[in-house]
This record gives sequence, structure tokens and C-alpha cells, in this order.
Amino acid sequence: MSQQVVSELNVDEYTLGLVGPDQEWAGTVADGGTVRTHTPPACWGPMITPEFRGGHEVTKPIAVEGAEVGDAIAITIRDVEVTSVATSTGSMAEREGAFGDDPFVDHKCPECGAEWPESVVEGTGEESVRCAECGANASSFAFEYGITAVFDEDHEVGITVDREAAHGLAERAEEASALPENSRQHPILLYEPSEMPGTLAHLRPFIGNIGTTPPIEMPDSHNAGDFGQFLVGASHDWGLEDEAELDQRTDGHMDVNAVREGAVLICPVKVDGGGLYVGDMHANQGDGELALHTTDVSGRAEFGVEVVKGLDIDGPVLLPNEADLPHISKPYTDDEIERGRKLGAEYGVDVETDMGPIQIIGSGATINDATENAYARAETLLGMSEGEIRTRCTFTGGVEVGRLPGVVQLTMLAPMDVLEDRGIAHLVRDQYGL
Repeated sequence: MSQQVVSELNVDEYTLGLVGPDQEWAGTVADGGTVRTHTPPACWGPMITPEFRGGHEVTKPIAVEGAEVGDAIAITIRDVEVTSVATSTGSMAEREGAFGDDPFVDHKCPECGAEWPESVVEGTGEESVRCAECGANASSFAFEYGITAVFDEDHEVGITVDREAAHGLAERAEEASALPENSRQHPILLYEPSEMPGTLAHLRPFIGNIGTTPPIEMPDSHNAGDFGQFLVGASHDWGLEDEAELDQRTDGHMDVNAVREGAVLICPVKVDGGGLYVGDMHANQGDGELALHTTDVSGRAEFGVEVVKGLDIDGPVLLPNEADLPHISKPYTDDEIERGRKLGAEYGVDVETDMGPIQIIGSGATINDATENAYARAETLLGMSEGEIRTRCTFTGGVEVGRLPGVVQLTMLAPMDVLEDRGIAHLVRDQYGL
């Protein structure tokens, strides 16, 4: 991979649902440089577009100068801006006959049997995505229970709308979705669902799929320990032989709502250059993403990138905004430090006060498996036993559910001398003003 290195890189081209080392690269940005992306909605749009090989539409991979296997890339999320004015979402129903092993991956026309058929749009509603060859409804998905939501100008609140309004948005679906020019999905607004109209919601945008390229090609929505389970034993081109092969994932698909403006995400480098990719911006989402999907939107984002040499992590480490930390994981105040030292003097203990918050992302088939995965990653990162990790997380942190069935954030206050040793103390100090 020999590309010109630039200090600023703008990316508005996407894959067709896959991530991996053979994808065409978007360019190379300097270590310490800036990446700007313009991304379309993910999840529902690609899910109903049978040409896609995965459930998302993410950017082409971006190389970061000097990033080598065993390093990490620290991504500072400087800005997140939603550009859609509306979206549709809800819980899903699979359409029998429109896929093989996996409705997100191996699509086929239920009538003529064409694999990943070219499709056209005819009208609106759940029958609108048609096979270009035979005219049959070619989408793998419908709504079990669906809503259409619109946003205010500042993208701070949204409401669900009724059937008439949803139909009006469906008739101008691409415009209301603000699909970027190079997007190849059919907008989900076409389906015009209209359950529970008039519900008001808080909005807080974040990025659901952001990370680095795995060393094997995978559907972008399956680059995680929970969704990746569907690849194990699958007969399509991206099937994996066993769980061990899934260890090559980089957990870019997290759906952790703290991955928002102001956060720092440290990602493993498993191919030279890193292959940073971005997609799946959401207008909001409750912890767990209980409907399995949320408010997918188009949007623009800006990131700073920094290579951390030799960190050798298996999955992401998140430094969220301080407001998003559990109460007992927030940095100590001067008053708390003074009180702690007084207690230490009373009981003859040297008090460890130079501590910083970190979150280790874990993923697996279930929440318990994801938590075990986070323990193992924390042990490797910090050089501590599982017992110490569990105890520190109980006393100074906790575990939060990013997405069901299996993505978690394991939070703790970690000794800064250990983080210094691992080369990330400066990121923690800068993030929290320590």
C-alpha cells in the first residue's frame, strides 16, 4: 500500500457491507492528522438493499501513517453532526426465502433465486424494494414494530409521526435521509412505519460502527463478538470454521452510545496501516439497543488520529466524556484526594491517588461472555490478575451494557503509572485534565 500521506483526509466513499484487508483504501492520513467523514445511515437501509453483503454501509478503510500490526490508533472524536431530518426504525421481522444462512449477509431473490440481486424501488411501503430481474419483493427484512421519527433543527429532540406524515417522508426518502452522493442503499424511510406516533425523545448522536480493519474479510455488521457468532459454521463466503477464527475481529461494531463527540477510542491495529473505518451514526439509543436497531442517520464527523506504538491490544479501549462515566469512576476531586490522604495517615496506608478512568470494551455471544472477554483484555492491558480486575471494577468502576446480546464497557480507575508504562497515560491525562 503506497499512497500519498496527507495531514487532512476527507472520506465519502463506502464499501458494500464488508471490511477487511482487501477493500480499496480511501487514502493515508499522517500520524497526528485529521479525518473527516460523511456517512449514510447504516443498519436498516443496507438491510433492505439486497446488493449489500453486510448490514451496514461504512467508509472505505483509512491508513494511518506508521501504524503497524501490534500498535493501536487513538481516535479523538472532535465533532459529530447529524444531517438527516428523519429516519425509520424498530424491531425487525425476517422475510423467509430472501436469504440463506444469514438475512444480513447472503441475500437472494425469493422468486428467481438471484444472489445479491440488483434492486429497484417501486412506490413506498414494505413491498417497494424489488428484484430488478423478476420484479419480486427482494428485501430480507420487514418491521415487526416500526416507527418513523423526525428531528428538530438542532437535532436535540425528536418525535414519532403518524401514517400520513410517514408516507409524506417516504415519498421524499432520499432527501429526508440526506443520503450522501456515493451511498448505494435504499433509505428505510421508504417503508413508512408509523407505530406509537407522538412520542417525544431526547437526542444525543454517536457512532455505532467505528474501528480498525480485521485481518480477514468480514461483513461490517458482524465485526463483533456477538453478531460474529452468526459467521461460525455459516456456509456463505464469510463463514468461519470456529470461534477461534472470530478472535480476529476488531470489535468496530460496538453500538456503545458513549462513543460520541468528545470521546477518545483506542483501537487495535491488526493490519498494517490500521484501516480505520466509520459508519452507523445514530441520533440516539438507550443502553442495550433493545430493539436491536435504533435511529440510523446520515452525518458528518471529524476525528484526530494518533498512533500508539506497541500497545498490542485485542479490542477497543474507550475514554468517554467524563459525564458518561459511572459516578464511582470519575476522576478524584482535590477534596476527595485530601480526604483520602487523611484516612491513609490515620490508618498508616499510602493512598494511591494518581488514577485515571478507562473503559475496556468486551464482546461475546452473551453479556456474561462479553464481560469475561473484557476481563481478559483488561488483564493483558494492565498486567493484573482477573481477581484484581474484578475487585478494582467493583470498588472503582462497573460494567455497562453497550448492546445486547453481547457488548459491554468494563470501567475502572487504573493506576497512572501502569498506563504510563503502556503508553496511554497522556491520552487519559488530556481527556480528564489530570
